Amino acid sequence: MSSAEISVFARPNDRLRRRKLVGRGVELIAWFAAAMGVAVLGVLVGYVAERGASQLSLDLFIKSQAAAFSVTSASQGLANAFVGSLVLIGIATAMAVPVGILIAIYVSEFAPRSVKPVVNLVLDLVAGIPAIVVSIFIYGLIEVGHGQTGLAVSYAVAVIMLPFVARSTIEILALVPNSLREAALGLGAPRWRTTLGVVLPQTLGGILTGTVLAVARVSGETAPPLVLSYVVSQGVAWNPVHALQTVPLAIYELGESGTPSDTALAWAGAFVLIMFILVVSLSARWFAARSRRKLGGSR
Repeated sequence: MSSAEISVFARPNDRLRRRKLVGRGVELIAWFAAAMGVAVLGVLVGYVAERGASQLSLDLFIKSQAAAFSVTSASQGLANAFVGSLVLIGIATAMAVPVGILIAIYVSEFAPRSVKPVVNLVLDLVAGIPAIVVSIFIYGLIEVGHGQTGLAVSYAVAVIMLPFVARSTIEILALVPNSLREAALGLGAPRWRTTLGVVLPQTLGGILTGTVLAVARVSGETAPPLVLSYVVSQGVAWNPVHALQTVPLAIYELGESGTPSDTALAWAGAFVLIMFILVVSLSARWFAARSRRKLGGSR
C-alpha cells in the first residue's frame, strides 16, 4: 500500500481527533464559565453574610426603622419594612397570578396558531422592560395629582411578575400529555371543562413553581418603592392605601445614611433578603422537579 493511500485512511482519524480536542476544549471553557458564575455568587453571598449575619437579632424583626437620615441612638429594626414588603408583594401576587394563568390557558388551549407567537412576543417584551420604566409609567398613570400609595407599588410589581407567571404556566401546560385532553373530549366534555377539570389539576405544582420564582424575582426590586412609595410613616403599617416601607427601600436609605449603625442594619436587611430569595428559589426548584416527575409519570 502506498503512502498516499495510507494518508487517505488516516485523514478521517485526524479529523475525529481534532473534533474531540475541540469538543474537550469547549467543554472546559463551559466548566470554567460555570465555575466563575458560582464563584461570583459565593463571594457575594459570603460578603453579605459576613457583614449581615452578625447583626441579626430579635430587634431586627420586632422594631421599626427610624426616620430616614435621622441620627438616633435607639435600637432600630426592619419590622415595618418586612410587613410592608409582605403586604405589597402579596397584593401584587393576587393580581398577577390569576391574570398570568388565564393568559397561559388562552395561549396553550384556545388561541389560534397565528395568535400564539404574538402573545409570546408581547410577554417577552413586557418581561424585558426595566422596572424603573414600569414604575414611572405607574407614577404618571396613578400618582400624579393623587399622592403616594402602596397600591401603586403593587401595580408596578404585578406588571413585572405577570410575564414570568404566564410564561412558566405556558411551559408547564405544554408538558401535559395530549392523550388526557383527547380522552376527556372523547367522553363528551367541553373544551373549557377539560381545561379546568383535567389539564389544570396536572399543572398545579408547575404553576406554584412559576409563582414562587416570580415572587423571588420581584422581592429585591428597589425601583417601584423608590419612585412610588418613598415618603413613608414610621412604625408598622398594614394599610396599602398609604405609602409603605419595603426591605429594598430600607436597605437603600440605611446604606445612604453613612452612620455605622445604619450601615450595619442595612447589611442585616440585605442578608435576610438574600436568604429569603435563596429559600424561595430552592423551594421553587423542588416544586418544579416534583411537577416534572408527576407529569412524566402520566405520559
